[in-house]
Amino acid sequence: MNRNACSTPLSFPARRWFSVGLLAAALSTTVLAQPAADFSADRFKAHVAFLADDLLEGREAGTRGHEIAAHYVAAQFALLGVKPAAPDGTYFEPVQLAEWTRSGAPGVLTVTTPRGTRAFKQGVDAVISGSPAGGSSVVKGPLVFVGYGVVDAALALDDYQGIDARGKIVVMLSAPMTGIDSEIAAHLQSQQQQTAAEHGAVGTISIQTHSSAKVRPWQQYAQRATEASTTWVQRDGSPFDYSHGLRATAAVDAKAAAALFEGASPSLEELLATADAPGGRPKPIALKTSAELRVTTSTRRYASPDVVGVIEGSDPTLKREYVALMAHADHIGMSPTGSGDRINNGALDNAAGIATLLEVARAFAFTAERPKRSIMLVANTAEEKGLLGAEYFAHNTPVPADQIVAAIDLDMPVLLYDFSDVVAYGASHSTLEAAFRAAGAAMNVAVSPDPMPEQSIFVRSDHYAMAKVGVPAVMLATGMANGGQAAWGTFLTTQYHHPSDDLSQPIHWQAGARFAELNYRAVRALADAAEPPRWYAGDYFGNLFASGARKAPKP
Repeated sequence: MNRNACSTPLSFPARRWFSVGLLAAALSTTVLAQPAADFSADRFKAHVAFLADDLLEGREAGTRGHEIAAHYVAAQFALLGVKPAAPDGTYFEPVQLAEWTRSGAPGVLTVTTPRGTRAFKQGVDAVISGSPAGGSSVVKGPLVFVGYGVVDAALALDDYQGIDARGKIVVMLSAPMTGIDSEIAAHLQSQQQQTAAEHGAVGTISIQTHSSAKVRPWQQYAQRATEASTTWVQRDGSPFDYSHGLRATAAVDAKAAAALFEGASPSLEELLATADAPGGRPKPIALKTSAELRVTTSTRRYASPDVVGVIEGSDPTLKREYVALMAHADHIGMSPTGSGDRINNGALDNAAGIATLLEVARAFAFTAERPKRSIMLVANTAEEKGLLGAEYFAHNTPVPADQIVAAIDLDMPVLLYDFSDVVAYGASHSTLEAAFRAAGAAMNVAVSPDPMPEQSIFVRSDHYAMAKVGVPAVMLATGMANGGQAAWGTFLTTQYHHPSDDLSQPIHWQAGARFAELNYRAVRALADAAEPPRWYAGDYFGNLFASGARKAPKP
């Protein structure tokens, strides 16, 4: 949401504006007055070197490699005097996971059109997904098109207006809505299946817009036909169902999409042209076709630990509040095929994030004055499988979630240059923004706006799980200035999720130490501030996830 849309009305009491100014000034003073702490490039390198070693085989959640990484983090916590914070009195909170794969006969999408019946093959023209509980799924029904599949009262959006989706298969656009804030659009897109289920649909079929197909060609979708899907298991033993009870879902290519819209008015091309227009909103329509989705899945369950520790605060009252510092310890493991090096070491993604977390923890452990609020340190698992460790943690926090006043996620700092700015993804939604600006100013590091809003980073990393339970949250990354844009471009093109993300890269270890220091300064300021962070008044996500919480005016 842009700044104007979030602005507080002029009638807002002036004293609140004054209090926010005092908060920013207090944070700046706290950052400048912080006791000196040692941040070592050599220690940072040592952490990354161990976690990204071939011995750990890419740290995939549920494997021996990730278990080694988790025990390494726990051992470092113990050496620093960080207290165990898992419910059983250890550092390890087992996250139960359910993985389901397509099995048996290949899935098939059959479409009945005014001119006859056509079948589309799994992995060629369609990617069909079944239930995380496993077994055979068969879904039949008439088709209705619902545009972006979005319903949001706050934005006066209803793509189901005039459509009865009960017992039907919903066809929707696989793309974020245009003409609104990209983070809000990404959030709404993530809710498509839940919205369909709430309207009584039995299944969904996603189609690409022309624009989204350029960003993610169909071939990338088709690869998912052979990939496993994973979710986290709730306390009652049931897998969390991201499809919200839909028995089958599918994504289809342009050829299958054309069959779905045979005889439709407006035509598929007319609807796609509307979608690609700035702010375009294709109208929902009942289609003249029906479909059947068939797929069989098998499920396996396993566990992988989050590692959780606490540095207890010194203030008798404020120590019951927590600032959470998070980083995921897992990576994607070993590539299943190929010659040569197949170990995805994940040096920057995300051994560097864990190294940052450990250096910040050490700074708190070895400074003379303990923080006033408590610091909760979390090394999440299964981020690479869909933010699953963070989702589990957010729904099963060791203390009530409303006692966690802020969450800062450290994910993939690109340390291939001497960064002069950072990006705090999500900071524009809350007063966390002031803490990071003050910390950066003390180190001559700028805090830049989101350089790639089209990527919707705010909803794609572990901090988002905490935001969804009402906690102001950010993800901190190195920025695009001083050679950052070129370094990020090279990394994302050639190293990201490849075996070459290892120590052969020209990593600037001193940049890692500086990144840790900046995080320490921000976390220290948040821990010692008189007031906890607040969502901004009028912010979309603050209103959605923390409607009853006290808000702050946006400066």
